[in-house]
Amino acid sequence: VLFLALACTGCRTSTVVDEYSAAKDAYVAGDALVVLGRRHEMDRDTENDFVSCVGEKIGKAAPELSVIPEQEFVDALYPWFEASTAPMDISGLDQLLDNQTVARRLANLNLRYFIWINGFTETTDSKGSLSCAVGPGGGGCFGFKSWDDEADYEAAVWDLKHKNVAAKVNTETEGTSFVPAVIVPVPLLARVKATACDAMGKQLLETLGTAAN
Repeated sequence: VLFLALACTGCRTSTVVDEYSAAKDAYVAGDALVVLGRRHEMDRDTENDFVSCVGEKIGKAAPELSVIPEQEFVDALYPWFEASTAPMDISGLDQLLDNQTVARRLANLNLRYFIWINGFTETTDSKGSLSCAVGPGGGGCFGFKSWDDEADYEAAVWDLKHKNVAAKVNTETEGTSFVPAVIVPVPLLARVKATACDAMGKQLLETLGTAAN
């Protein structure tokens, strides 16, 4: 378990990263991957922006990998990776590969990894209040407000080459944001989702890149 902390003036953020790896070998230049969000629970859908963020982090850190955008991949494999039809586990993927059309399209993409992300960010507590008013002499806001955010995400890496779950990475991030206001509100925000994305992208790449060592 790795513990990472990010501190800023007026806000608090902490992230715990838990990683499991069963990868048999590391990725090589030219391998492609796609980061997909789990969206089979209507009230617990993984956010599109988080999925895109993780993919962008990996792509920037490892340009030798080809990171296929989620929507581009889903469109290319329509209808097999829509929310209602996507395989839920590695055995479901194995069965899907019996479809020659699917197998051929994945081969054309040179796809090595599916990275499935499940989770979401939510506000768990809110305190205080702000009030704003405008009068003849001007206006302003007064008060103090704070709230806690929690981001809990798990990434499961499916290795198409070996047809196994190569790794799992879990990030749990908590942060408290503050908005004090004496005439002008000054938001001091904990970047909970962005911090979770940074941690997950870094750990995924480290896990897959060092698997053969």
